[in-house]
Amino acid sequence: MLGPNMPELSGLELLVAVGHSGSLSEAGRALGVSQQAVSARMRSLESQVGAELILRSVRGSSLTPTGRVMVEWASAVLAAAERMDAGIASIRSEGQRQMNIAASLTIAEYLLPRWLVTLRERQEFAHEAATQVGLVATNSDSVVELVRSAEVPVGFIETSVVPTGLKRCIIGYDMLRVAVSPTHPWASRRSPLTAAELAGTSLVTREPGSGTRQTLEQILRESGVEGLATPRVELASSAAVRTAIIAGTAPGVLSSLAIADDLALGRLVMVPARNIALRRPLSAIWRSGPTPPLGPAEELVAIAMAR
Repeated sequence: MLGPNMPELSGLELLVAVGHSGSLSEAGRALGVSQQAVSARMRSLESQVGAELILRSVRGSSLTPTGRVMVEWASAVLAAAERMDAGIASIRSEGQRQMNIAASLTIAEYLLPRWLVTLRERQEFAHEAATQVGLVATNSDSVVELVRSAEVPVGFIETSVVPTGLKRCIIGYDMLRVAVSPTHPWASRRSPLTAAELAGTSLVTREPGSGTRQTLEQILRESGVEGLATPRVELASSAAVRTAIIAGTAPGVLSSLAIADDLALGRLVMVPARNIALRRPLSAIWRSGPTPPLGPAEELVAIAMAR
């Protein structure tokens, strides 16, 4: 642990420059500092060290014996600091070039590609090195664990359940829709579904841990209904759920993003629901700090919020 006697690096850098040039003004010009500022910093450094470091005369400035010892020590400290600075720059550069993220499946399939294109365009416009993004597309619970274990700096989830121990910001909202095949009896019903009817029906659902499943269960609880009926079938992706609904296996609840084309083409029919707020937040999550990690992760979250 450093004690109170350790000078600032800027003061040491000036001392070394004075020793090399033999002039306060030359040292100031070399480092872009006024002569007055150099003099003030040298006096502050001498006060901190408790000894005279520079002999000032009309012919210039020279180091005292203590000053020469200080320059030797300072040169070693500054060399180590330069190595550390170069190492940090390398780490930052590598972080700019490569970033792994995790996203729940609906976001990964329907939203993230557009965000990544925007990120690339912004970097090209700014003449920055393009970030190579590695993506893990999985359910929301797994995204939370990947962020929590520091395997990815930022994740995107589609559940209203707030993960504990992580930071979160809402980047938008998504609507869930009850959908059936055109041959299902619900396709021609005139009265909206109730929460009890939906909960009491064996649905085609995503697996436990998915954002869609978690949100549906929470929405039903908020509507006064506890629990879903045993699903007709549980599937690991929105695409699989969508295919099963189209095939007439059972009704299902999916993101409006996932079924927009099927509704437009008549492959699926949306069933209205009464007093059920089928809306869920889309969120970015990270481990700590008021904002996502600096760099491409923070920029990607900003792009997502502006979508």
